[in-house]
Amino acid sequence: MADIIEITDFMAPELDIYARLTEGQLLRRDAPEKGLFIAESPMVIGTALDAGYVPVSCLVEHKYLEGQAGNIIERCGDIPVYTAELEVLTQLTGYNLTRGMLCAMHRPAMLSVESVCEGARRIVVLENVMNPTNVGAIFRSAAALNMDGILLTEGCSNPLYRRSIRVSMGTVFQIPWTFLDDAFAWPDPAIERLHDMGFKLAAMALRDDSVCIDDPALMAEEKLVIVLGTEGDGLAADTIADCNYTVRIPMAHGVDSLNVAAASAVAFWQLGNR
Repeated sequence: MADIIEITDFMAPELDIYARLTEGQLLRRDAPEKGLFIAESPMVIGTALDAGYVPVSCLVEHKYLEGQAGNIIERCGDIPVYTAELEVLTQLTGYNLTRGMLCAMHRPAMLSVESVCEGARRIVVLENVMNPTNVGAIFRSAAALNMDGILLTEGCSNPLYRRSIRVSMGTVFQIPWTFLDDAFAWPDPAIERLHDMGFKLAAMALRDDSVCIDDPALMAEEKLVIVLGTEGDGLAADTIADCNYTVRIPMAHGVDSLNVAAASAVAFWQLGNR
């Protein structure tokens, strides 16, 4: 049974994890097995619990202790549940977006690239996508539009950053993902190893030799990796050169490109339909 603990002072040390630790401090790069993340709202926390993530503590506004938050608290077992009045919690940055409940959870061990790709038909690679809002939006589209997994280069924002989780609406807990490790260094040898697994790679980029996103040969590929690049600069030239396809989304009214998150939704819809 949860241990309900009243908090009356915003500077109480129990609130450090929610109010004063940075994303980097939560991540614990020096000891990733001790890393934590913060999930917001009963719905998102419930999705994380469904996926097997392990809670450490919760922070709940008084009036939300019953109802949906109460159901989540029951599922969390014997952990501290800190509760406070609204005037204390409104000092938390972004509290008005939490729907009355925050939960600190253990970061899981990273999946292997092989396990993310096993049995998959459609994989996404994010190359140095640094904005956590974009990462979260891409995850939400990937989960909704039939992508089977996501691989991220080291330059990407972590999907378990608080803003990414919020924007993804919890889909970061539903779709398999991992960072490309030394054995799958990007772009070489990762692209070669993905080819060895039977995947063709489609680089989303604006080039004269690109094919339209509804190209019949592209759409007919049994196993496809959709590669999306960083905000602004897009994909590296070496990455594009090593992919099987360079793919464009037709534009109108003189617009040359879409934001990477918007482009991902279009690409996943066109190329992920079963």
